[in-house]
Amino acid sequence: QVQLVESGGGLVQPGGSLRLSCAASGFTLDYYAIGWFRQAPGKEREGVSCISSSDGSTYYADSVKGRFTISRDNAKNTVYLQMNSLKPEDTAVYYCAADQRGIASMSYRGYDYWGQGTQVTVSS
Repeated sequence: QVQLVESGGGLVQPGGSLRLSCAASGFTLDYYAIGWFRQAPGKEREGVSCISSSDGSTYYADSVKGRFTISRDNAKNTVYLQMNSLKPEDTAVYYCAADQRGIASMSYRGYDYWGQGTQVTVSS
């Protein structure tokens, strides 16, 4: 069974950090591009970061550049999103997604598999 499972979300104060994990089962992440997306209440789903399968190229939304870092550990079949200097506007449900074409994209269209999401709340 193909599955992506996110974990690591929670409540954190502004300026704090969280590390989200996206663990795959039923398939090998090595050949997939992985994207992280988020959706806040009343807003559209937006791309946060993505990483290609071929050369590990990474991309970030302007709003998180310099604060978030995406990485992958193929041995653990897991992709991570390290989030530092969190702001209240980062509050959202965060999703990871896998694209079997291996093409990293900040658009949610084209991704084949999605996780169930993990809530991140940044508040004092």
